[in-house]
Amino acid sequence: MTGCQNCNDQLNSPFCPTCGRASKLKRIDGHYIIHEIEHVLHFEKGILYTILGLLTKPGESVRNFFFENRSRLVKPIIFIIITSLLYTIVTHFFHLEDGYIKYDEVKKSATILIFKWVQDHYGYSNIIMGAFIALWIKILFKKHNYNFFEILILLCFVMGMGMLFFTIFAIFQVITHIELMQAGGIIGFLYAAWAIGQFFGKEKFTNYLKALAAYILGFITFSLSAILLGKLIDLII
Repeated sequence: MTGCQNCNDQLNSPFCPTCGRASKLKRIDGHYIIHEIEHVLHFEKGILYTILGLLTKPGESVRNFFFENRSRLVKPIIFIIITSLLYTIVTHFFHLEDGYIKYDEVKKSATILIFKWVQDHYGYSNIIMGAFIALWIKILFKKHNYNFFEILILLCFVMGMGMLFFTIFAIFQVITHIELMQAGGIIGFLYAAWAIGQFFGKEKFTNYLKALAAYILGFITFSLSAILLGKLIDLII
């Protein structure tokens, strides 16, 4: 018998009875790389299932993720980062004018650099923006018993779908040569209002209005905070 390299328990089988580590690791090859990519993107459990669920019944899908089964959907942080990266790749590859966050580089300033960072790192930026939107949702839906982090996870799914809408409209803009990015933005906002409103109760129309207001206020608050931070840095410098 040999000792487990992970927990030092004695091994007499292919897997450690204590921690479950394999007694002998397989060599890294092409199959290993493909498996790791599938594991990160959660392909084996359903990225298409995630998109379909968020497209047809987002409120129910996210509630099921919270309270019933967290293995069916792609992990929310991974989902928003991957979809944001996909949008960035498409817009940069086809040299499209950004329809999500735009800035005019009149002069070099901290504010311009902040918005450029946002434009180059949508995955992380959307998570930060989601925190602002989550605060407004928490205020407007204060009667519901969801904490800040649960709302933030909801927004990771919702904003990830928004980035997919932007990506699809960007591709169609390339194919048709018709300006569609602004339309994608409008549809993204409307989807967010519908998905968030459905999550808090699809029977009440006021939930959709409050969701839209929270999303817009969060977007504005995030933008103003970035501008104020840039101005403060410029003043200090």
